[in-house]
Amino acid sequence: MKSSTTRMSEIREVMDIRQASDYLGISPDTLYKYASESFIPAFKLGNRWRFKKSRLDEWMDLQSGPRAQAVPATDVSVAAPAAPIQKSVRPRQKKPVRSTRSGGRRVALKIS
Repeated sequence: MKSSTTRMSEIREVMDIRQASDYLGISPDTLYKYASESFIPAFKLGNRWRFKKSRLDEWMDLQSGPRAQAVPATDVSVAAPAAPIQKSVRPRQKKPVRSTRSGGRRVALKIS
C-alpha cells in the first residue's frame, strides 16, 4: 500500500475520475454526478471525464470563500486571478415518491 506522500507526488495535471476523486477526497460516484451537472470543472475526452488539477485547485479556492489574507489593491506585483467561467446550474429535480399504502401496486376497488 502506498503512503499519502507517495500518492501526492504522483498527481498529474490531467486526471481521470478515480485520480480526481482521490485528490478531492470524495467518491467517484459523487464526482461523476458533479461533473455531469457542471458543478465542478471537468471535460470529456472521448466518453470519459477528465479533470485538470489547476482548474480543480482554482475551483476549490473559489468554493472556500474569501481568502484569509487579502492582497492590498495597491500591490501591482501580484497578478489578478483569471475570471472564472460561469456555468448555469440547473435546480435539482425532485424524484417522484411512490405511494406505500398498497405496496406500490394499484388496487382495483369494487363499487357495489
